[in-house]
Amino acid sequence: MPVDPFLEPLLSQFQPMPDDVAEHMPEFRAQAIAMVEGLVDALAEPGPEVRERRAHLVDVAGGAIEVLVYQPFEPGPHPVHLYFHGGGWVAGSAGEPGVDILARERCIGASCVVVSVDYRLAPEHKFPVALNDCHAVLDWVVANADELEVRTDAITIGGGSAGANLAAALALKVRDEGGPSIAFQLLEVPSLDLTLSLPSHTEYDGYALHKKDVEALRIMYLPDPELVTNPYVSPLHSSDLSGLPAAHIMTAEYDMLRDDGAEYARKLREAGVPVTVAMHAGHVHSSAGITKTMEIARIWRDEAIATLRLANSDAIETAEAAHVE
Repeated sequence: MPVDPFLEPLLSQFQPMPDDVAEHMPEFRAQAIAMVEGLVDALAEPGPEVRERRAHLVDVAGGAIEVLVYQPFEPGPHPVHLYFHGGGWVAGSAGEPGVDILARERCIGASCVVVSVDYRLAPEHKFPVALNDCHAVLDWVVANADELEVRTDAITIGGGSAGANLAAALALKVRDEGGPSIAFQLLEVPSLDLTLSLPSHTEYDGYALHKKDVEALRIMYLPDPELVTNPYVSPLHSSDLSGLPAAHIMTAEYDMLRDDGAEYARKLREAGVPVTVAMHAGHVHSSAGITKTMEIARIWRDEAIATLRLANSDAIETAEAAHVE
């Protein structure tokens, strides 16, 4: 189908980044926050009330980062979902309005604790800082399971765009190095191939996401351009995807990252990992949050929540079956 008619006039607002953005990062982030806040206020349905939203500080190598923990109303312990926000590794935050709405929706809709992670950003903190921050939060959740009212046998991870990249990389890292068991990964419009060599990287350049920008973000994120095929940078380039958590991948029809998700699903399937993939027609890279005015955005939201709810149920069932045995 064509791009959703509601999106046509909005696409002009997504202009390429200035060439000198790295030299003016505070101003760029402030402008991005203002634009996102305005769009969310106008175009997104508000998130539901939760029992509690509490900020915590988590110690990481070289400092501390904030996480926001959302609690459902039912008594715990609950499954827990770690969410990593998008923003090209250089912008965005755990508490920005769109992420707050998403965390509330998934907390209530999937009856789970949601931990939204404010990982450190590039270019001040280049790879692998953000990934290591996410790993530290995973360990922190397990170490503080009783206080957080979570089940360590029902941990899921997810994110959007750059956040989905971090989620996929974290799943690989935990598999390789050991650590808390991850039951499931929910990857939305994921960036999984920073070589930018797939057909959609050119075919859908300019639909809310610009290849020129992603190339610039890649430079800001990586300390060495030769890392572009490192599997923790580009999970699609991993030579071994076996033993990873089951996954659901959601892609947008008019998104330069569309092939990243489709190819990753194919490779996961070949490696024996249970995976489903849904390509959402009419969407561009950043349109899933426009729930106030777009039916297809509400369909996206409902699919993500239903998928997470099922993954939580399956994780609990598997854990309880193992306990009985």
